[in-house]
Amino acid sequence: MDSIQFNIQNGVGIIKLNRPNVFNSFNQDMAFSLHKTLDECASNDEVRAVYITGEGKAFCAGQDLQEVTDPNGPELSSIVTDHYNPIIERLRAIEKPIVAAVNGVAAGAGANIALACDICVADEKASFIQAFSKIGLIPDSAGTFFLPRLIGMQKAAALMMLGDKVSATEAEQMGMIYKVFPSETFAVDTLKMAEKLAKMPTMGLGLTKRALNKSLNNNLTQQLKVEGELQTIAGRSHDYNEGVAAFLEKRKPEFKGR
Repeated sequence: MDSIQFNIQNGVGIIKLNRPNVFNSFNQDMAFSLHKTLDECASNDEVRAVYITGEGKAFCAGQDLQEVTDPNGPELSSIVTDHYNPIIERLRAIEKPIVAAVNGVAAGAGANIALACDICVADEKASFIQAFSKIGLIPDSAGTFFLPRLIGMQKAAALMMLGDKVSATEAEQMGMIYKVFPSETFAVDTLKMAEKLAKMPTMGLGLTKRALNKSLNNNLTQQLKVEGELQTIAGRSHDYNEGVAAFLEKRKPEFKGR
């Protein structure tokens, strides 16, 4: 059974974490398979948005501890640098909108992978846990980078140190995620969101993502310069010209992502 399932539907690259018997926890095979799948999403022009979810009851329980304790398994340092860091770097580098659809528990690295995506949404029954402290580790997968920026230093520190479970509703209220959906319509509604993004001017969305990435380290003057440069690029795109023409002609635009 493939640990990562992938298909393309209506311009959306649908990635499903597929180790449901261990709550989609990561082993080496699954991590490397996700690297390859994200590379496919980046290079394939048919993919204009990416949708990541989990099979079964969980989104992702983080690292498979059976692999960590296996004498023949990879070292912990290798798991962080070779498995997880490349995933986070790819999620941020792909200039296409990425939706994390958290269908169940997202713990440890699983939670932080979801938060590194552009838009994180959750099933009403889902939860998020910074589980690292429970086994004496620190948050990885860019958790210490993104979570304080999303919810503030105090809340981030408390969640990371105490390891509290955060419900989907609480996560939405504190600004950790974008939106919560009812369980009955979660899969359909969240995929519709990704399909909507895929039909939008995705070159502009990719440039927006580039600007947001740069904003994490820039001051105001530097970011204004970035906005000016990227707006110039966006203004030369097919989608900008199509959007203006469609507005003036009072018709629905047909964006192509270029």
